[in-house]
Amino acid sequence: METSTKTLTFALFGNLYQYEKSAAVRQVLTCLHERGARILIEEEYCDFLRCSELIDTDDAETFSGSDFQADFAISMGGDGTLLKTASQVRDKGTPILGVNMGRLGFLADVSARSFQDTVGALYRGDYSVEDRAVIQVESRGEPLEDYPFALNDVAILKRDSASMISIRTTINGEYLTTYQADGLIVSTPTGSTAYSLSNGGPIIVPRTGVLLLTAVAPHSLNVRPIVIPDTAQVELTVSSRSHTFLVAVDGRSSKMPEGTTLRLRRAPYTVKVVKRADASYFSTLREKMMWGADGRV
Repeated sequence: METSTKTLTFALFGNLYQYEKSAAVRQVLTCLHERGARILIEEEYCDFLRCSELIDTDDAETFSGSDFQADFAISMGGDGTLLKTASQVRDKGTPILGVNMGRLGFLADVSARSFQDTVGALYRGDYSVEDRAVIQVESRGEPLEDYPFALNDVAILKRDSASMISIRTTINGEYLTTYQADGLIVSTPTGSTAYSLSNGGPIIVPRTGVLLLTAVAPHSLNVRPIVIPDTAQVELTVSSRSHTFLVAVDGRSSKMPEGTTLRLRRAPYTVKVVKRADASYFSTLREKMMWGADGRV
């Protein structure tokens, strides 16, 4: 292994619920220690690692929430873990490296097996950083709880009623339509391969500069996904027989009263995702979607 005089700081985030998705953390920590890196571990994740006996030290340097400064953030898990990491990195501009503990992910695309090589590339500067757009959510009448920014998508959904909800939608103040559906997904290009895709939305290459609106189980078969510029402002006003609805921001759900108007637009910052020099979005897409695979096998 080549040596380096550079000291880098890494903030470590991870999956708190699945042991198998954190079992490779020893390998990651060993690799970073050999490099002389400074390692910060998110407090809840550190407690989980200790309870799971995945680390055996009580002197780990920890931090809470977004209270850290680092050269890189490492997300140990899958794409969902990386979304959570992004919500804690926020607008710091810290590049996030996604280490996948399970199947290949679109965001977390570095395997634990290749981590040592990837870290070597970070020290050599042999990597790129992609700026991924973020959606900002504002509400009239009641503030959103938690962190109102989404790297993947914002979903407006019915709650516990079998009835559909009505979502009056305008783009830059111009009326588009009123969706009669189980919900509506507003996604970034990054989120186009997530919830939107499962509802028939198209795949959009990252950094395309658009937002995507996809209805969830619409009442009319004529309703189709629509792509708009990410410079546009989307306003949604929701009516519901249950008088409430859900807003899910990258999966973080809040209950809202009907009649609330939500304003969605591109956030004033981006999430930075580390990509290996040899990484290819299209090869990941082919592998993840199994394009070209013989279904008869």
